[in-house]
Amino acid sequence: IAFIVLLAWLFASIATFRHPGKRSMPLKGWRRRMIQTTLSCLTRTLFFVMGFQVKVKGKVASLLEAPIFVAAPHSSFFDAIISALTGMPSVVSRAENLSTPIFGTILSSLQPVSVSRQDPDSRKNTVTEITKRALSRGQWPQILIFPEGTCTNRSCLITFKQGAFVPQVPVQPVLLRYPNKLDTVTWTWQGYSLKELCIMTLCQLFTRVEVEFLPVHVPTEEEKNNPILFANRVRQTMATALNVPVTDHTFEDCRLMISAGQLTLPMEAGLVEFTKISKKLNLKWNHVREQLDTFAAIASASKGGRIGIEEFAEYLKLPISDVLKELFLLFDRNGDGTIDFREYVIGLSILCNPANTEETIRMAFKLFDMDEDGTITADEFACIIQSALGVPELDVSMLFKEIDADETGKLSYDEFKDFALKHPEYAKLFTTYLELQRYQLDMLEEDDIESPEVKHSPVRKNTIPVSETTPIARNKVCPEGNEENNSSTSDKKDD
Repeated sequence: IAFIVLLAWLFASIATFRHPGKRSMPLKGWRRRMIQTTLSCLTRTLFFVMGFQVKVKGKVASLLEAPIFVAAPHSSFFDAIISALTGMPSVVSRAENLSTPIFGTILSSLQPVSVSRQDPDSRKNTVTEITKRALSRGQWPQILIFPEGTCTNRSCLITFKQGAFVPQVPVQPVLLRYPNKLDTVTWTWQGYSLKELCIMTLCQLFTRVEVEFLPVHVPTEEEKNNPILFANRVRQTMATALNVPVTDHTFEDCRLMISAGQLTLPMEAGLVEFTKISKKLNLKWNHVREQLDTFAAIASASKGGRIGIEEFAEYLKLPISDVLKELFLLFDRNGDGTIDFREYVIGLSILCNPANTEETIRMAFKLFDMDEDGTITADEFACIIQSALGVPELDVSMLFKEIDADETGKLSYDEFKDFALKHPEYAKLFTTYLELQRYQLDMLEEDDIESPEVKHSPVRKNTIPVSETTPIARNKVCPEGNEENNSSTSDKKDD
């Protein structure tokens, strides 16, 4: 095996020696013929020596029929099988692989399209490069892409990246199967390491591999205009042929799983179907990763990596009341009495972040600042929180101290705003209470219009300060209210 690898490295070095364009210009003439012939033969020989019994099904499409091969599932390190069977096309590979001794040189001779998983600009450049090569009409060889973007355990097909489908050219789906009793090809985040898999594979007399080339998928006009639709239909075709389901999980979910494990959460806590919710809610991975830190801080005391009503109340430093239960239910989408990380992300994005605007924070600050001196005292803060939660004897001194960063005993607007931005969970409590106050004022104004004796009264009801009004039960903000007012309002959870 070592001899074959060194021989492949030698031919790769000769073919790329003093090549002016490196990866920006395609290999031509004798260089291209040498790479395609020698590396294809050496790869076949290598896998024969390693005991691979490769069975090929279907017809391999020509370059003009399908400029791109789309292979799945991405199981481990046997990508070279397809490369050898298809005449060593160029591949899309991680940039880190090119710096590997010996193997990096062999890979460079294939003129791969390199991509960095951490650099968003690299991904954009990769799509541009794939498009250029796919539309080159034969100047570049066919491109081999594993659109899942990471290794999987082959139990399903995860979301396909769009890179292979943006060029709007026909693609040939390629299926990989490993019908062996002992699985030595599954290399994922959990399980055997790459070194262990190599040793286990070499200790077997043979390893069966089935490679099936499906018919070329020619995109429709609708698919050309929508790469996501194009990718999903190709994935469904491949999943049907493999007899496995599809899922909307992606490599970003794997990164969140690893982060969850580092935060002492169950790794499955990071499985949020990132691609699906990021498209619907316009979320970035870094933002979701930051929310995972907060979630871990709340759920650290619970078992199973989920937030119960007790952990939720402790994090907000508020007692369990009807209002807090109502807020908790807004997060708990499936009603199982706990909040998982996916529900937490969706709750913040739909309920809290839209409500936590500059205008809301400013109005809430004015609401707390009863004497309008530009600061909030502990008594003013306690009065409003007690009214908002409907708990007259509530002690909010711990919460006040947390907001009071400079420990002056008074809250400035900057302190209040900084705390509100970092803890958007409180925004829903503020907005609910503000809606309550507006509702009260509207009711008072209607009474002024309907009652002439009130209208001519020397004291106008609609001049009563917001801070001096008595909360009325609405949406369970204050449970002491009467049924008539409760029944006249809409259900807040449905809103």
